[in-house]
Amino acid sequence: MASHRKSRPSGTRVAGIRTPALATAALTSVALLSQSANATPEADDKPSLEEVEKKVDDLYRQAESATDKYNSAKEKTTKQRKRVDTLLDDVAKRTQKLNEAREELGSFAAAQYRTGASAPDTATFLLADTPQDYFDQTQLMDRMTGRQKVAVDDYVTQQSETMEKRQEATESLRTLTETQGDLKTAKATVQRKLADARELLSKLTAEEKARLAAIEREKQQEAARKADELARQQAAQQKAQEEAAQQQDSGSSSAGSGSSSSTAPADSSYATKAEKALAFARAQIGKPYVWGAVGPGSYDCSGLTQAAWKAAGVTLPRTTYDQVNAGTTVPLANAQPGDLVFFYDDVTHVGIYIGNGMMIHAPKPGTYVREESIYYDGESAIHSVVRPA
Repeated sequence: MASHRKSRPSGTRVAGIRTPALATAALTSVALLSQSANATPEADDKPSLEEVEKKVDDLYRQAESATDKYNSAKEKTTKQRKRVDTLLDDVAKRTQKLNEAREELGSFAAAQYRTGASAPDTATFLLADTPQDYFDQTQLMDRMTGRQKVAVDDYVTQQSETMEKRQEATESLRTLTETQGDLKTAKATVQRKLADARELLSKLTAEEKARLAAIEREKQQEAARKADELARQQAAQQKAQEEAAQQQDSGSSSAGSGSSSSTAPADSSYATKAEKALAFARAQIGKPYVWGAVGPGSYDCSGLTQAAWKAAGVTLPRTTYDQVNAGTTVPLANAQPGDLVFFYDDVTHVGIYIGNGMMIHAPKPGTYVREESIYYDGESAIHSVVRPA
């Protein structure tokens, strides 16, 4: 018997309502369009403002690291070029002396040929492949006059020294070529990193730039708060040290017995030098950061600290990773004005401490030499504090 049950119409249920197939397709299309519209802001894979900020900061950090490599390569190239020039001048002078010694031996040979003398045979010496080949014929040396022996000795000495200096000059030229290659590579890296950072910033809208500036202001406010906190700690420590010194002066044998040189305040000679360095650094405030620059119109970070301490009569190396080893490391809590504050694990930035948690530094491209909290990039960014003199 045929069933009287009606077949279920094709379609799907939406909220408990049975819909025809065409209606279902239409609803599906609307849903997909709605999803696409909602996904549009993220569909273009545009990075968030926080991601842009981090990427730009990373690029500037990488540019600073490459700048240090550039500064090091430039310093090495300059020194190596001077060395090569000195060696080439020396080779030229020695070659001239060698030619003069050869001419003197030649005059002996010519005289010997004209007179038909069979001894001493200086011509044999000049025609020998090497001076040693000649000296192996010891009987010839015995037949030479005193004057001829002196001439031969001079020639051999000049030839040996000239060959040695030529070899040294060749090696120095090879080293110069290598350092010039390092210099070119580092320069290209800096330029590429800075170009990438500019490109990222150029894509920001005016609203995004304003938001980025607001984020930066918040970071500066937090950095200032941390600087104030450090200033209070240092003031308390200074007071405690002064009280301990007073007790010691009054005859207390136990006061301050556990103090070490690392916690003692900087001595007067250091303070005098530091004052000169800081006076110079303050005079540079407002001058632009330019990578690889050492003044007087612009500076990079280590160029500024090097110039500041040079004004105090102290010679510092050119790069941050050399400057960090050019003094005594002290605890941050004991930092004194004039000390150098280094940043990041790879030691790619440096500023000169002025007290109260503040420093003077040349921050990065597009900025100027300025006073700023040492916490400008967070407490974890601080690597060490070094007293350079």
